[in-house]
Amino acid sequence: MAVETQGGESMKALLIAPNIDATDVGEAYVAFKWANALADLVDLTVLSFQRPGRGCLSKQLPSARVVTWLEPAWARRNERLNAMLKPAWPVFANHVRRWVNAANKRGEIFDIAHQLMPQAARYASPLRHFDTPYIIGPLGGALDTPDEFREEAGNAPLFTRLRALDQYRFRNDPWLRNSYSEAACVLGVAPYVRDILADVQLRRFEPVLELGIDEVEPRRGRATDAGQLKVLHVGRGVRTKGLRDTVRAMAQLRDLPGVTLTSAGAGEEIETCRMEAERLGVGDRVTILGGIPREQVEGLYASHDTFCFPSFREPAGGVLYEAMRHGLPIITADRGGPAWIIDEASGFKVPVAEPADFADQIAVTLRKFANDPVLRLRLGEGARAKVEREGLWPVKAAHLVSLYEDIVADQRSAPTLPKDSVTTAKLLADTTFTH
Repeated sequence: MAVETQGGESMKALLIAPNIDATDVGEAYVAFKWANALADLVDLTVLSFQRPGRGCLSKQLPSARVVTWLEPAWARRNERLNAMLKPAWPVFANHVRRWVNAANKRGEIFDIAHQLMPQAARYASPLRHFDTPYIIGPLGGALDTPDEFREEAGNAPLFTRLRALDQYRFRNDPWLRNSYSEAACVLGVAPYVRDILADVQLRRFEPVLELGIDEVEPRRGRATDAGQLKVLHVGRGVRTKGLRDTVRAMAQLRDLPGVTLTSAGAGEEIETCRMEAERLGVGDRVTILGGIPREQVEGLYASHDTFCFPSFREPAGGVLYEAMRHGLPIITADRGGPAWIIDEASGFKVPVAEPADFADQIAVTLRKFANDPVLRLRLGEGARAKVEREGLWPVKAAHLVSLYEDIVADQRSAPTLPKDSVTTAKLLADTTFTH
């Protein structure tokens, strides 16, 4: 059902993201899921790039009005670099600015605008140039590697080290600062994002996980014998995802031969973890599959008893939703996105200390699950209920539209000032601002 404004018409919302595609992965796919769910609730106009060779976005979103521009060929030459840095963002922002200017000239008015992507908090928004109230986010990323883990984590690729510039830009980049300070609301994938943006005075901040699920899986029988526990880890094979820490925890459970670990995910850390399992004498109880098809991953969720994902630099943690929709209790790190997603009714959060203590605490929690089947079954039900309550795409879209309504109502009741006056007042009042 479409949301109506005070005049009885459907709320007109403008959604922008550089890539929206149901056939892609990552941000482009997540943006499609949001747009598709929102199109059922508001009069939605979508602005995005169209990538050659991909399905036509207007056909993917038949319930929305879609405007696209061809994504530059030079931006697609390095997929990893394109995904990380969004080099074509200035091109896209200029397209958006010109389009909105033309829409204003022909008298087209939007109730609200939303810059959904990019998720990284480093892209100045073209929406700051207009009077329409706008939202940015959910923003994520910008978490650093804890000092205690830096030696084992190794050197990051050069372009990922550019994240170190983010805090400087939050303090000194006028276009980025204005984008966030003039937004009616900034969304973050978890509450920690508010701390990341502490140098910018925000009007409003709301935590909204960017990922969702389509449905929960049917309930399945799980092991109910004490001492038996099939542990699952799914994630990219990099040091920060916590697989090495889980392997080390397994070495402390040699007295529980019924506890096993399965890992799915490819990356440079995988071979290191295989060698670590052998070195610690638990190679026979640790199965590291590497990269496998999605259907097989779903089968692992269905056949295991708990999901252990102690990622200590996880900005969002959508993989937790994947496990929770199968009714798996969670063990994760008490940091970043997972610290917000998991509560006492759905799993345990392990404090991030130095590596040895971190593995010790993971082992303690695994032992607790192994010895108490009733506890893990109860937490598994809690995980399923939580993700069903807040993670389904229609539910997430409805909550976001409620936020739209709240912002629009506040905007109508607030005194109106020209955009330039508001900006000038903020700059004069902000003593930390420098050019």
